[in-house]
Formats: sequence, structure tokens, C-alpha cells
Amino acid sequence: RQCEENLYLQQTCLFCRQPPPKTDEQMDRNIMKRIAANDPVAMRQRGSKHYREGNYDGAFEYWSKAAQLDDAMAHFDLSLLYEKGEGVEEDEKKRTYHLEEAAIAGHPDARCNLGCHEVIDERFDRAVKHLIIAANLGHDKATRALKVCYAEGHVSKEVFAAALRA
Repeated sequence: RQCEENLYLQQTCLFCRQPPPKTDEQMDRNIMKRIAANDPVAMRQRGSKHYREGNYDGAFEYWSKAAQLDDAMAHFDLSLLYEKGEGVEEDEKKRTYHLEEAAIAGHPDARCNLGCHEVIDERFDRAVKHLIIAANLGHDKATRALKVCYAEGHVSKEVFAAALRA
């Protein structure tokens, strides 16, 4: 009996207990139901699908809705749209806003990108703080950037060693 229950659970969605969709149409219908229920993950997934298809306006629409529901990845994705000017005008302030929101929510790529932009702007104290947080979250690029900052004398040996230990 326990084996039968485990098999049933493996063949159903963990959230709705329904069998997994068999067609793309069923999957789209399920995602749209989740979007109607204000699921930010479903909104982000739909935005990503639009982005992959080159529909930047659709991606912007869904990612904006997900970001309003505090989805960190949606904020990060929006920052990239504003950085590249895809579907929106390039806007440094909006890019930074969305990067900061994603970083505050714990997105390591956003934190690393903030650090890299601070290096470009030669605000090394802020850059190092962002990079240390990103490195502590396990971001390899941030660790490499800290090595460069250390080699250029912007990071003390103690701070660099502490970041590597974390």
C-alpha cells in the first residue's frame, strides 16, 4: 500500500496533486491558471518564454507583474532588459533599482552585477561589500572579482581571506 501511494505521488504535481500535463497546450493552460492566481513564478516563466521567443514586450509585462509580487529573479531579468534596451529604453536608474531589489532579496547574480558596476564607477568600498556578499552566497564570478580587487590593493588580505572562508 505504501508503495502504491508513493507511485501516485510521483506521478502528480506536488502542489495541485493533478497528473502532469501531457501536451504543451495543457501546460500553457496550467501556467495561465497559476498566473490568474497571482503566482509570481508562473508569471516569470511566462515572461521567460516570451523573452526566448523574442517578444520583449510580453517578457516585460509578465516580469513586471512578477516583480510587483517581489520575485527576485523577475527583478533581475528586468534589470537586464533595462541594461540591454530590449523592449524598453536603456535606463541606468531602473536597471540599478531592479538589481538592488533582486540583491536585497538574495539573488547572487544581482549582487555580483552591482559590485561589478561599482568597480566600473570606481566606488571600490561599495563594490567590495557587494562582491563579498555575492561570494558568500557562492558566486564564483564574485570571488574572481574579489581576487582582482585584492591584487589591485582595494581589499585587505584579512577581508579577502574571510570572504574565501565563507
